[in-house]
Amino acid sequence: MRAIRLPHEELSEYAFLETRDAVRRLRPVDAQIMLAAYRARLGNTTTAHLADGQHILDVPALDRHDVHVRYRPLWDSPLNRDPVPELLPVQQAWAWCFVPDGRVVLVADPGPRGALPMLPGGTVESTDATPEDTLRREAAGEAQLTLADPVRLGWVLDETGKVYGGAGPNARLRLAARVTAIGPAAVDPATGRPFARLIATPAQAAALLGWGPPGSRQAQLSVDTARERWGLPDAARAAVEEIPAEGMRLS
Repeated sequence: MRAIRLPHEELSEYAFLETRDAVRRLRPVDAQIMLAAYRARLGNTTTAHLADGQHILDVPALDRHDVHVRYRPLWDSPLNRDPVPELLPVQQAWAWCFVPDGRVVLVADPGPRGALPMLPGGTVESTDATPEDTLRREAAGEAQLTLADPVRLGWVLDETGKVYGGAGPNARLRLAARVTAIGPAAVDPATGRPFARLIATPAQAAALLGWGPPGSRQAQLSVDTARERWGLPDAARAAVEEIPAEGMRLS
């Protein structure tokens, strides 16, 4: 950043912003052009053809659901590979859920400022016998996924439990799982609205999650696990796609 030099006759300042904040500072047409270019790079789609900021051909999945990225480069760092300490409660379980071609499923909850991508999973409830049961329940409710053979990759320490009202230190599990079926889209019972369901390469998923280098390392760990445990290929390059509303047949 120190190397940036502004032409003072044209520019007085610069800023690095998340897209949700940038669109508030741009004219609507400029914001749409910026978002289309940014999402085309993230989603590995073809050239975006626009007229007055609007797509004139098929609208890519990230644009169709107004997907944004919330950057949290240190939020999930570091990933502890050892077992969770016996006295540390597990409050969350999230997973890299692999389909047979080596891509993973993301869900995105629509909101007034756009949709933010997430891994399938959620909060451990008292009715869940294990965090793996939490994962299966949440993946079925959010994305209509049937999962098999969840394996723990590690855990992240939440030192305060602020999201749970200051409950204190707790662990957030990261897992990998194999998707065996994807059913028709449905309303999420917890939110009362359907989530967008996307399929992306693990590298694309890490970028869309906004976890920075720690997320990229976690994505690679999930890829290595999927290859060694289930013989899945490394989906190195593909476009981000939406899972059809009627579901998807998996070979």
